[in-house]
Amino acid sequence: MNETPETKSMKLTKQASHEIPSGVLGIAHGADEDRLFAACIDGVYELSLSDGKHRRLYEHQSYVSSVAYLPTHNTLVSAGYDGALHWYDLASDTVTRQVDAHQFWSWKMCASPDESLIASATGQYLAGGEKYEPRPENEPSVKVYDAKDGTLLHEFEHVPPVLSVAISPDNQYVAAGNLMGEVRVWDLTRGEQVKQWTTDAFTSWGIIKSHCYIGGIFAMSFSPDSQELFLAGMGPMRDPMAGNGRQLWQRFAWREEVPRLIDQTHEGQSGEGLMETLTFHPEGEVFLMGGRLRGGKWNAALFDWQSGERVEVVKFGGRICDSCFRQNGKQLFLSGCKKQSSSRDKPKPFGIVDIFDVG
Repeated sequence: MNETPETKSMKLTKQASHEIPSGVLGIAHGADEDRLFAACIDGVYELSLSDGKHRRLYEHQSYVSSVAYLPTHNTLVSAGYDGALHWYDLASDTVTRQVDAHQFWSWKMCASPDESLIASATGQYLAGGEKYEPRPENEPSVKVYDAKDGTLLHEFEHVPPVLSVAISPDNQYVAAGNLMGEVRVWDLTRGEQVKQWTTDAFTSWGIIKSHCYIGGIFAMSFSPDSQELFLAGMGPMRDPMAGNGRQLWQRFAWREEVPRLIDQTHEGQSGEGLMETLTFHPEGEVFLMGGRLRGGKWNAALFDWQSGERVEVVKFGGRICDSCFRQNGKQLFLSGCKKQSSSRDKPKPFGIVDIFDVG
C-alpha cells in the first residue's frame, strides 16, 4: 500500500523590496552575504541587499538575460540578447572575456554546480511550413563552454527557439526545452543525446488574433538527486495572445526508457499566467515557481517536491523573471519588472528585487 508523502510546511515573510533602474531578467547571489547580482535590460548590476544601493558593473549590446556567479573564481558570467557571453572579474572590475556564442538571443544561460561549465540556449521562431511549425535551426541551439577559459566544449542540436536550459546537480547532464514542448537531455561526459520527449501541455496555437504557436517551456530544473526533471510555463490557452493559460509545472522521471509524467500543478492550486522561473530550496524538499499574474491570487508559490502540494503563495508587485535562494536557505530573492513610467523626462525605476525570509 502506497503512503501519501508528508507535505513540507514553509512560510515566506517579505523583509524588503529594492528598486533597480531597469527590468531585472536574471539574478545570482554572491558569496558576500549582502550582495546580489542582477542581469538587467541595460546591463549587469551589483545590489546591496541591506540598503538597496546599486551600481552598474558593465553592459551588453542588448538586454542581459542571465547572470551566474562563480565564487571560486570571483567571476560573473552573463548572457544577453546580443548572443554574447561576458566574463567579468569582480576583483579588478573588468570584463576579461567576450564570446560571441549565438547569432540570435541567448534566452537562458546557467552554470554547472561545480562551476566548470556554462550552458546557453538560443533560437528564433520562424515559420517553417504551412502549419507554422518552427523552421530548423541555422546554428546549434544549445552550447556548452568551459567556465574557466571560455572554450566551446559541446554544440547540441534542438528545434528553435530553445527557451530554457539546466545542468544536473551531479554535473553529468544538460537539458533544454523549446517552444513546442520538446525536451532533450545530453550526457556531458559522452557528448551525446540520451533522451528526447514532448509534452503538449505548454504550447498553444493562436487562432484569435494571430496564427502562430505560443508558449513553451520557459524554465526547468533537475531535482536535487538528478533523477527527475521539472518544467514550467503556461498551460494551453483558448486565446494565446491573452496569456490566460494555467500556471503550470510538470515533473518527469526522465531516466526511464520512456520519460514518464509523475505529477503536475494540482487542480485548484493555480491561477493564470506565464511561469518563467523554477528553483529548488537548498534543502531540496520544496521548489518555487514564479512568473506573471494574469488571473488568480499569486504569481510565486512554493510546492512540496514529493507530494506536489502547494505550501505557500506570494503576490509579487509585477512580473517575476527569476528567483534564487540564499545558500543557507534562510532567504528567497524574487526579481522582475513592474509597469514602466509613461514619463520620458523623469523615468522611474521599474526593476524590482524582493527579499523574503524563509521559515
